[in-house]
Amino acid sequence: MKTIIYTSLFAFLLAFSACEQPAEEKADTAPAIVPDPDHGSIELPANFGAFVVADSLGRGRHLTVRDNGDIYVHLRAETEDGHSIIALRDSTGDGRADIREGFGGVTGTGIEIHNGYLYYASNTQIIRTPLTAGNLLPSGASDTLVTMVDGTGHMAKTFDFDGQGNMYVNIGSQTNACMETARTMGSPGLDPCLELETRAGIWKFKDDQTGQQQDIALRYATGIRNAVALSWNSMAGKLYALQHGRDDLHRFWPDLFTEAQNVELPAEEFLDIEEGDDFGWPYCYYDPFKNEKFLNPEYGGDGEVTARCVDAKKPLIGFPGHWAPNDLIFYTGNMFPEKYKNGAFIAWHGSWNRLGTEQGGYNVAFVPMKDGKPAGVWEIFASGFKGEKPITNSGDAEYRPCGLAEGPDGSLYVVDSQKGRVWRIMYYPEGLPEMEKPVQVAVEEDTTQTDAATESMSPGQMAYRQNCMACHAEHGTGMPGMNPPLIGTEWVLGDKERIISIVLNGFTDPIEINGETFQNVMGAMNYLKDEDIAEILTYVRSAWGNDASAVTAAEVTAVRNAIEQEK
Repeated sequence: MKTIIYTSLFAFLLAFSACEQPAEEKADTAPAIVPDPDHGSIELPANFGAFVVADSLGRGRHLTVRDNGDIYVHLRAETEDGHSIIALRDSTGDGRADIREGFGGVTGTGIEIHNGYLYYASNTQIIRTPLTAGNLLPSGASDTLVTMVDGTGHMAKTFDFDGQGNMYVNIGSQTNACMETARTMGSPGLDPCLELETRAGIWKFKDDQTGQQQDIALRYATGIRNAVALSWNSMAGKLYALQHGRDDLHRFWPDLFTEAQNVELPAEEFLDIEEGDDFGWPYCYYDPFKNEKFLNPEYGGDGEVTARCVDAKKPLIGFPGHWAPNDLIFYTGNMFPEKYKNGAFIAWHGSWNRLGTEQGGYNVAFVPMKDGKPAGVWEIFASGFKGEKPITNSGDAEYRPCGLAEGPDGSLYVVDSQKGRVWRIMYYPEGLPEMEKPVQVAVEEDTTQTDAATESMSPGQMAYRQNCMACHAEHGTGMPGMNPPLIGTEWVLGDKERIISIVLNGFTDPIEINGETFQNVMGAMNYLKDEDIAEILTYVRSAWGNDASAVTAAEVTAVRNAIEQEK
């Protein structure tokens, strides 16, 4: 393992060479960092350039950068050699990570460097391991600082520190809207929602005390469905977050909300959080067009009733619905122009549940800030991650930005969750340096069409698109960490009675497929006719390369009757 502190050594050699070497030799000792010709397949404002630091790391979630430039990426799933954190180092000064090492087996999202430790989160714990000077990987005994509630739903834990000995942790909701029967058409909401005692809020812990246990007495703020994007703003002295808004207003309440409303509602909320705040989930949602919080239909709302929601704290900004904010940082560096100073960068992971319409997000946005408040119109800073063509399924996105970090020189780092690409974005005040243009290769357009485009859909495919596609995607690929894939798994191809029972009863437990755990609850679909369920399962068992026998309506009826007799 290489243990030289490259940054310090490089700075010394650079200073020495400036005094002792002729100008033409300086470029050899201090190579310029040149952006990729296509900026790593993304688009940026003028004079900004990006290059790929590392690629194909795995399903990257969040990342953090050390003072010496070392990068640590937390993965959702372990690599083949059992590692969940990838450490990267550039030993040559060209900006690319030529040293890559793995560490640990704790998969998750949150990761930060604080007080000489690498802090990282599983779904239920915050852990830290010491960092030592010169060594790339953490070493020594690991401490468990906090243990939190286990379960299903939004389990990703993110956290940040206020510099005064406190650590703030997001504990997301178990459900979509605290329904009596999870994710089921027309099901009312539980009132009170007991979930709020242990979920759907921010908890405050000590940043150096081991063995802490979650307790409602430590709850800092409540009524936040899920705030993966969480950051302490040192300039404002306050905590900020972005909430993932609820899903399925139209799918579960078609008489009250249209498909068009389902696409844009509710907003993703940019929150400033103070102790004791209540942002209204699950009782309320925010409509950015009316600048108001309204009662959710599970609690008697119809898109017009505010009721108890007048007391819920409003967001600073209501962003487009379902864009999925997954990270937030406040820029404190000096590399970027003055307009970016203390402003907020937000990583939008991209939507998956805008029904069959074009999905949105998949970018990095910027919000100018002053005195802790938005100070102008927000804008898209980095785009192009999803690829050139519109997509209707998140799995079709080329890249999905998920985590952000600021480097010691003021560079902005972005990590992707599809393939595990890491970008470094820099500003070039004199214009982008000369770089080789990518070779343009003529590609013949594929004029062949899929069977779905040339033939009418089967009844099973149409029923699947209406009832299942929002969660499992058009091509059965599912949603990473949330909804499992339907391709090549015994859950789909095996025992017919089991898969019929799942459709009729729903499924509430975490499920592991191909080494990845999926947390989302599947609601019961017993309201569908037996013929419709048979058509859907026949389609699923034979589509996308699956090869299993058909399901008949009589088989569904038999399972339904057996379930009724057991009640």
